[in-house]
Amino acid sequence: MPEGPEIRRAADKIEAVLKGKTIEKIAFGLPPLKKFARPLRGGKVLSLETRGKALLTHFDSGFTIYSHNQLYGVWRVVKRDKLPKTKRQLRLALHTDQHSALLYSASDISVWETRHIEDHPFLKRIGPDILNPDLTWRMVAERLQSKAFSGRALNSVFLDQAFLAGLGNYLRSEILFIAGINPAHKARDLTKGQIGRLARTTLDISQRSYALAGVTLPERQYKALKKQGATYGKARFFVFSRAGQACRVCQTNIQRSTANSRRIYTCSICQPI
Repeated sequence: MPEGPEIRRAADKIEAVLKGKTIEKIAFGLPPLKKFARPLRGGKVLSLETRGKALLTHFDSGFTIYSHNQLYGVWRVVKRDKLPKTKRQLRLALHTDQHSALLYSASDISVWETRHIEDHPFLKRIGPDILNPDLTWRMVAERLQSKAFSGRALNSVFLDQAFLAGLGNYLRSEILFIAGINPAHKARDLTKGQIGRLARTTLDISQRSYALAGVTLPERQYKALKKQGATYGKARFFVFSRAGQACRVCQTNIQRSTANSRRIYTCSICQPI
């Protein structure tokens, strides 16, 4: 499933062709939504907002389209009516005079009056968006130490969208590794310094992943690996999907295990128990 940085980058591409533009044609692939095509047609897109892994397309008519890619959803931006060749099912199509923004395969789509969008069940239960520019490391630290999250293992907290919306499996492994904290630890057992380092790392790595299209290594290190012939997939992470390979810091073999039914990667030296 795409994580917060990927959804925000997709939103940026869509917003670049839709923001301020009139939607000349709109089509819904899910029958219950087809009734909204007429009231939305002819309206202008005000903005595309992300809340973790959800995307909100706001219209000047007072409506908002909520969409969540789930496991298989994917957006495509193309020239008007130049539909890509694919076997995926088209769920939503937004057409301006020059471009088309197309959502394939997703089924979690709904239309809301913008004034009521906060009543959406998913939006009501998630925490702050990990890429929200107003989110500070002190706010993250406060959430880590709150009653809701301080007594739970960090490997669970860092997948919980109620903690911070947009975190996911690769960010979990990368953040905890870079912060030097074992995933089995609980926030209440950490020192003040460890809490601060984890909070800062959470923001830094999420923002780096957004800026570098899914890369969590420092840009210079990533480019050096690419120059040596490493592929994007081989060069982008410190530990995620690198089981059995040498830690980039201490050369110990990276370990893979399962936490919360999801794979997680750690270094026994850099993240001591």
